[in-house]
Amino acid sequence: MTTLTLLLFLLPLAYSPGPGNLFFAAHGARFGWRNSLPALFGYHAATLAAALAVGGGLLVATGPDTARLLLWVGNGYILWLALRLWRASALPLRTNTAHAGLWDGAALLALNPKAWAIMAALYAQFPSADWHTVAWVATVFTLNNAVAFMLWTGLGQTLLARIQNPAHLRRINKGFALLLAAVAIWVAVS
Repeated sequence: MTTLTLLLFLLPLAYSPGPGNLFFAAHGARFGWRNSLPALFGYHAATLAAALAVGGGLLVATGPDTARLLLWVGNGYILWLALRLWRASALPLRTNTAHAGLWDGAALLALNPKAWAIMAALYAQFPSADWHTVAWVATVFTLNNAVAFMLWTGLGQTLLARIQNPAHLRRINKGFALLLAAVAIWVAVS
């Protein structure tokens, strides 16, 4: 798999609405891009570690049934999020809570089934990868996600700060819900 092929595989997954990028869009809207940096760093440090572990055989060692189960549980969770987003009203714009930090970002990755499902699907393409390939895929995956999440954070800061109309926010939520459901279906049939 070339870097371009890998990026094309990751494009709809990293840039479509999912638990991580929706979290960072909302966080960016509430606290700004700069205050989101600690959580972004924590998330992507955890992403690199998890991708190396999955690629290194952690998931493979537990068997293909575990990977398949994780994929279906992750897809179910993505569809559940899509349904919740579809039904959501306007998002709150500002709160008095503290912004997320490094450990919050790492915890978000640990609890993000979309990320684990993507890693399982991604490394299924490399059944007998060496450590060089594992490190390369983990690095490309992490850097691609970092760019996507920074864009979502900036989008949240810009878009949600400008759109105050609840009807517009509901339409955006429904659009994101459709994209999220499409990703779940695409991953399931891939």
